[in-house]
Amino acid sequence: MTEPLLQRAEILIQQQRYADAERILKDVLSTDPNDVRTLVLLTEVNFQLGQIDKAVTLIDTAIGISPESAYLFYIKARISIYRDKYDDAEKYIKQALELDPSDADFYALWASVKLTRKQFEEALDMSNRALELDPENILGLNTRSTALLKLNKHEESFQTIEGALREDPNNAYTHANYGWNLLEKGNQKKALEHFRESLKNDPNSSYAQSGMVEALKANNIFYRLFLKYAFWIGNLTSKYQWGVIIGFYAGSKILRSIAANNEVLQPFLNPLIILLALVAFSTWIITPVSNLFLRLSKYGKHLLSQKEIMSSNFVGISFVIFLAGLLAYFVAGDLFLPIAVFGFAMMVPFSTMFAPSKYKYSLVIYAAFMALTGIAAIWATFATGEVFNSSTTVFVFEFIAFQLAANFLIIRENNY
Repeated sequence: MTEPLLQRAEILIQQQRYADAERILKDVLSTDPNDVRTLVLLTEVNFQLGQIDKAVTLIDTAIGISPESAYLFYIKARISIYRDKYDDAEKYIKQALELDPSDADFYALWASVKLTRKQFEEALDMSNRALELDPENILGLNTRSTALLKLNKHEESFQTIEGALREDPNNAYTHANYGWNLLEKGNQKKALEHFRESLKNDPNSSYAQSGMVEALKANNIFYRLFLKYAFWIGNLTSKYQWGVIIGFYAGSKILRSIAANNEVLQPFLNPLIILLALVAFSTWIITPVSNLFLRLSKYGKHLLSQKEIMSSNFVGISFVIFLAGLLAYFVAGDLFLPIAVFGFAMMVPFSTMFAPSKYKYSLVIYAAFMALTGIAAIWATFATGEVFNSSTTVFVFEFIAFQLAANFLIIRENNY
């Protein structure tokens, strides 16, 4: 008697009518609380609705009833991935494979975890295992393609993902993944085509939407160069990312020291030092600045999130303050220098304050404190006539500390 209801719920889930499916499944579960199939379907519904705690409770109940079911541990792994608990995800995938080593989906999911953790060789190995079991496995094909790209095997990478599209020409995830791969290779025009196809098949795909934003911004040559750098450093593990950052700052300091002690070399080194400082600063602000310009685009403005728009607004205001302060400094004297410095410096925290972090709102709060300190420094300058006062010192310290703190949080977020 419950079979037609469960079939109806499965159809509703396929149609993404999760609330309707939930009502049916709750009714079925009330008559048989230990039915594993119902628990699994209800777990999927809650997972899709973002009710993660309920989903965890339901799948744990199902595992308690049927601990020999490999598929239940696979679902548990998916939920762990959503919660950024990758150690747990790998543990559950291993349990699933111990119970059923013949399921390609399990290996494909494990490959996706390895890819997220930047373990590209392992990701390739796991995706190959998935495809040995099922040559048409879409996630396996996508993961293999991206792993090959990260390992600089471009031709093989694109052959793989084109094979995935032949298997399922309308798969939104494959089109979006192809777009990102093309974007990393530097072909933003072709990437845009695939992002459009992805959004045509799934208008709510955030993966395709964010790719579309990056591809549109990559039409600007400066942002395209920044994107190459972002992909390069993003593919590094945390220790190498820190190595690049520390090496950059150490190299700049050494150059400044050499220039200070060698007047003959100063005409050559000083421009290089200024260029390095501008490059470092531009990597912080280029994303919100490019978002500011993207908002002038007829279509691009609809792709930006509320946080991206807010961040670009704050950066734009800071830039105007910087220009106004700089103009006032040249016209009216030193008292206006802190205004220019404040506007210039605040572009950095405002550009990254909404970056993903496990410590929610930490960068927003820090940026707010910096802004208050900067305003206090400007007020103290006009009240005392001292350009360099205690508030100025604190503001400079906060500016330096912010860069270190932001780098730590962002690198931590991107290296699981």
